[in-house]
Amino acid sequence: MAAAFSCSVSFPFTCSCNRSRYRGKVDIKINASSSSRLHTLDGIDGAGKGSSSLATATELSEEQIRQRIPTKKQLVDTYRQGLIIERGVGYRQTVVVRSYEVGPNKTATLESLFNLFQETALNHVWMSGLLSNGFGATHGMVRNNLIWVVSRMHVQVDHYPIWGEVLEIDTWVGASGKNGMRRDWLIRSQATGITYARATSTWVMMNDKTRRLSKMPEEVRGEISPWFIEKQAIKEDVPEKIVKLDDNATYVNSDLKPKRSDLDMNQHVNNVKYVRWMLETIPDNILESHQLSGIILEYRRECGSSNTVQSLCQPDEDEILTNGVEQSLLKNGYLGSLDSKTYGYTHLLQIKGETRNEEIVRGRTRWRKKFSTVLPYST
Repeated sequence: MAAAFSCSVSFPFTCSCNRSRYRGKVDIKINASSSSRLHTLDGIDGAGKGSSSLATATELSEEQIRQRIPTKKQLVDTYRQGLIIERGVGYRQTVVVRSYEVGPNKTATLESLFNLFQETALNHVWMSGLLSNGFGATHGMVRNNLIWVVSRMHVQVDHYPIWGEVLEIDTWVGASGKNGMRRDWLIRSQATGITYARATSTWVMMNDKTRRLSKMPEEVRGEISPWFIEKQAIKEDVPEKIVKLDDNATYVNSDLKPKRSDLDMNQHVNNVKYVRWMLETIPDNILESHQLSGIILEYRRECGSSNTVQSLCQPDEDEILTNGVEQSLLKNGYLGSLDSKTYGYTHLLQIKGETRNEEIVRGRTRWRKKFSTVLPYST
């Protein structure tokens, strides 16, 4: 049986009369069922933005009406507080740090930053007019059964935003070899203009049915290459290689099980969950007195809901030595000389198997001493 639903659609308009301009809005309510065949004008998304062209009528499903995915490039999105920048190919979104995005010290968590990276990237594709019904996939990707998967992520954090702060997040894409795409981000305070964090990532395509990596079809290259920018948030002349840990790592957290809520729209564990599993192996004394200043992730394979995961963590050798020195200095009251020191850890998430374990992601984190969230205004 078809389900009934209703949908309100607004048509803003501008008209002129005797050299005066008038603005208004027409509200129309549509009542229908999920089996109804509804028609609308493709140019509706452009109404109110100076667009006078009318496209041909197309059939829309209930899902398409509710999502309102643009079918052509948009310059401004008032709902998402986003706009196109960088000569028409970059994207900027204004966000407010919400209460559920901060930790005990009222600053945004690393997981919240990763969620903002993902959301702004998807909204960028949304406004480009290329988004199909996939998780950031273009029309050409859907026709070829392709999805995006991240292969590498590098994040540097200078300052953590505080609760209620307004942020501006810029993101853009560029080429990465013949078959990959690079996506970068900058996060800065709207009030001060200070850059808080920067990130760069590499993405490749995977066949959604075979779950194997795929070359980029020329059809897809033609869709996304006009959006490429030769600009990097983090310059990596020679990307740091991450060594593989063995079972003799200093810190081990076993028997981790993904939950259904950890899965994304591509039916594999979201990469934000990987970050949480990694950070849970960091010693409590470091978590209490230090904050993460950098993280590098190298993704090896996807993780499903039926897998059992093990998280391994190994401190750098100099950190093990320094811990012994710190204990000595602490007893004598001379610990202040080490306030500027950073600590490094190597991480590995792996799927536990009966005969062998399979790598999910390798990681590197760096930590520095916590300091006040009060910052000077930029000049």
